[in-house]
Amino acid sequence: QVQLVESGGGLVQAGGSLRLSCAASERTFSSYTRGWFRQAPGKERTFVAAIRWSGGSTSYADSVKGRFTISRDNAKNTVYLQMNSLKPEDTAVYYCAASRRRVWVPTTPNEYDYWGQGTQVTVSS
Repeated sequence: QVQLVESGGGLVQAGGSLRLSCAASERTFSSYTRGWFRQAPGKERTFVAAIRWSGGSTSYADSVKGRFTISRDNAKNTVYLQMNSLKPEDTAVYYCAASRRRVWVPTTPNEYDYWGQGTQVTVSS
């Protein structure tokens, strides 16, 4: 069964850093665009960042640009989200996802085919 498994969430003070990881169960995902989304209570799931299968192209939501960095290690079937200068408004459940589509850049949830279970990130003020 194809799986994406996130880890690395937790509680951090404003201004701190966290690194999220998302491991894929199959090497097939090395050819997929990988993305991160987040969902705060009572709000829709929104795009955070994406990285192309080759790792050569990345895209970020304006709200995280300059603070978050997405990267991938295809040999490990893993994508990372380094989050620096965290703010209370970054508090959400973070989901990793994989898209088979060749369009760049997929930024809506329905453009992604596989999802992880989510990991909670809480930023205290």
